[in-house]
Amino acid sequence: RRERQRFVDKNGRCNVQHGNLGGESSRYLSDLFTTLVDLKWRWNLLIFLLTYTVAWLVMASMWWGIAYLRGDLHRARDNTYSPCVANVYNFPSAFLFFIETEATIGYGHRYITERCPEGIVLFLFQSLLGSIVDAFLIGCMFIKMSQPKKRAETLMFSRAAVVSQRDGKLCLMFRVGNLRNSHMVSAQIRCKLIKSRQTPEGEFLPLDQCELDVGFGTGADQLFLVSPLTICHEINSKSPFFCLSQRTLRSEQFEIVVILEGIVETTGMTCQARTSYTEDEVLWGHRFLPVMSLEDGFFRVDYSQFHATFEVPTPPYSVKE
Repeated sequence: RRERQRFVDKNGRCNVQHGNLGGESSRYLSDLFTTLVDLKWRWNLLIFLLTYTVAWLVMASMWWGIAYLRGDLHRARDNTYSPCVANVYNFPSAFLFFIETEATIGYGHRYITERCPEGIVLFLFQSLLGSIVDAFLIGCMFIKMSQPKKRAETLMFSRAAVVSQRDGKLCLMFRVGNLRNSHMVSAQIRCKLIKSRQTPEGEFLPLDQCELDVGFGTGADQLFLVSPLTICHEINSKSPFFCLSQRTLRSEQFEIVVILEGIVETTGMTCQARTSYTEDEVLWGHRFLPVMSLEDGFFRVDYSQFHATFEVPTPPYSVKE
């Protein structure tokens, strides 16, 4: 079957783009900090460099302007004259004085004299503006670097889901695993069935979301994700797959979105990993191969068999049938 458009990719990226916002796009500027954090790295670095470059050039121009208006540029080498900023002869020297002040390097060669009230005011303004810009941009970069998005790449989901019997009940199952030794604290898993449907009133819902029970009532959705686990959804009368059989699976169109959330043990930040399964990725009458084995004093996980399945006898009928 030709691969159709997904709502959520296998890597967890949501295929949704917002368009025709009109005047609502101004809402992004009202929350500028979050907008910058959400940007891609190349845009963040570009804004970071441009902001500092423009701010440095503007402030250096203001120091040069004060020296120019006072006539300090022409009399800077006169030992009997008291300039606003000592040893500022041109724009490069004014720029170096600004950098020394902003970075608190303090070489001591250039300094503000006490006979320059406008320079003192500009110095105070520069200190306040520099602190605000540093706190905003450096805070933005720190938050972006500490985001736990990369942690989700070490959380694995099986490539396919399977339908087979477990404990005498027909179940939809998939596998999750954690590649790192650090644990996911308070890990919880949820599943959403996304399928188009039409209501009895004739309303068409193109992407209707329905919850799939993966143990919410029994606490099975709370995971101790030390070794790979098989997540099970029991197909019963309350399940959206109550009428699903091996024959109807070929003609169905749906998508199962899996959301795994937890707290990263090392950083204490919440991490979310996502994937999805379309009807083509649901294998009827299959079961996952075991990946755990007992070694000398520890359990070993063989991730080469993580996605492997094998066929088992399974009735081709739906639970309703």
